[in-house]
Amino acid sequence: MATINLGAIKFNWRGAYNNATAYVVDDVVSSGGNSYVCILASTGNAVSNGTYWELMAQKGTDTSVLTTQGDVLYHDGSSLARLAAGTSGQALLTGGTGANPSWGDVSVSMASAYASTSVDQTVASASLVDLTNITATITPSSTSSKILIVGRIQANAASTGMGWAIIRGSTNILESDSPNEVFDFSYEVNPIIHIDSPNTTSATTYKFQVKTYTGDTVDFNAGGLSNIGLVEIKG
Repeated sequence: MATINLGAIKFNWRGAYNNATAYVVDDVVSSGGNSYVCILASTGNAVSNGTYWELMAQKGTDTSVLTTQGDVLYHDGSSLARLAAGTSGQALLTGGTGANPSWGDVSVSMASAYASTSVDQTVASASLVDLTNITATITPSSTSSKILIVGRIQANAASTGMGWAIIRGSTNILESDSPNEVFDFSYEVNPIIHIDSPNTTSATTYKFQVKTYTGDTVDFNAGGLSNIGLVEIKG
């Protein structure tokens, strides 16, 4: 009677791979946490050799390093590692490629400045002149930051009024130049709001300049005050 070789009728567990062991088809070994099945009999051929072995089961992710609520799992370059929870208010920071993450404080502070004056000043000039005692200096933290400028100019303009401008350093960045646009009555208060892009991280000074029309004399801060406020808006 003829004999038929059915081979193994089930997988044959052989334990950890041994380079000196002869393996046959359907032998199963472990290596590096994975399981491999033999597909061609051989001796001394590592499980990485696809001619003789196929991956049967792959090692999963070991998360046993996580022990406490708030833990973070990361790779430290050689294996999975645990970063314990930081303190309240901290943020997860990266050191970039080749560095482990960490917890740290994140600064959200923005530069600001303020100046005001109630010193009475009389102006009778058709050209812009400084509104004295009211300059503010701010140092942006980034060249992409913008500066919010908020202020007011208080004046007694009895007839046709006055004009004003915002000056950054020595540069006129915004000007109102219409005799009837601003102050047409006594003790008018003018709100000013503007966003500037100084494109610098150097200390930058802002101030107001004013002028009058048709020979008028304008009295600033008579019984009141003018002010200027600066706030950095980070880009």
